Amino acid sequence: MRKVHHVPDLAEAARLQRRRYRELQLQSRLFDARTRTIGVDLEGLDAQINDKRIQDATRRAWDDSIAAEMKQNDKIMCILDQRQKQDTVNIGKALNEFRRNYQQPETRREFDLSDPQSLKKNMPARVADSDPRCTASGLQKFMGEDLNSENRKKCQQEQTREWLLEQQKDLTNALADRKFADGLHDAHRLELDQRAMDLQRRDEETRRAICVTTKEFNKKQAIESEEKRKLEKQQELEDNIAEISNLLKGDLLSENPQQAVSSFASHRVIPDRWKGMNQDQLKEIRDVQLQQVLEKLRLEEEERQRKAEWDRRRIQGARAELLFERHQQRQNRELRRALDNLNAQLSQDQKSRRAALDEEAYANFPSGQYYTQFNTTSR
Repeated sequence: MRKVHHVPDLAEAARLQRRRYRELQLQSRLFDARTRTIGVDLEGLDAQINDKRIQDATRRAWDDSIAAEMKQNDKIMCILDQRQKQDTVNIGKALNEFRRNYQQPETRREFDLSDPQSLKKNMPARVADSDPRCTASGLQKFMGEDLNSENRKKCQQEQTREWLLEQQKDLTNALADRKFADGLHDAHRLELDQRAMDLQRRDEETRRAICVTTKEFNKKQAIESEEKRKLEKQQELEDNIAEISNLLKGDLLSENPQQAVSSFASHRVIPDRWKGMNQDQLKEIRDVQLQQVLEKLRLEEEERQRKAEWDRRRIQGARAELLFERHQQRQNRELRRALDNLNAQLSQDQKSRRAALDEEAYANFPSGQYYTQFNTTSR
């Protein structure tokens, strides 16, 4: 049985390596006196907060103006949509009213052809001898005996005149109604336009008021910032003068060694008054630094050995995988060779069997006479 080396978990090793690297970075930031900062800049934070408030107020005013404009636009769109719907309804009502008043079915000239009450309204088949409905087959009236032709023509002319007068009256009424409807529509449109203009004027006044308020607010903020800056500058100047006077009169520039001794203990010093260390203290610090350098070299050597061990294990694992892969390829080639030999043998056997069938079983082919015996009867 082949012995396989255990391959370590590379993901776990990488995770441990990242954790060590982050720990080293954190130590370098904490133990480095150059990059470490103690305290917070309160004045800078206050200035940032003030700027942030000003930006928020300006953004809020701008958002309010945009919201007001959007509301105004929505109102105008609703008014226009409502006006269009009202116009459509009014036109439909006027059209239905005109049809109901001036286009009744009874007023049509051909209404008698489709009148449902025509049978009830008709006269009897015979009223008198002068009945014009009498036909020639009834022997009640003969051709050429039109005695009422003049009266009939007068009645027809009178009826035609009445129809024309009625049509003219209907046309005049329709034109008057249409003119009245157009006047109402124009008055309604003028009223809606005036309302839209009033809304637009109010919107513009609101925008101007917002702009004036924003301008006054910005001006006031600028004046306050300028006054604050002047006061800060004056206070800083006074503080600098006082500091210079204190330094000139204090023990710092006079280099008094007693002024650096702390009041809590004799071996402690005040950092801002301390002028330096003696030779023993410097030697102690150098010894500690030398120990730190040696410790760092030892850690680096251990890290290098650890990396070398990991590289050796990785190379061994890769070598084992390569040997195993070559063994698998060798086995696959042998299996493929055996399969090719088997397929060649099967192909040869199949060719031999097919040749035997062609020579022995399929030697006799049917002639044309064999096919002529089919489909010779109706059955």
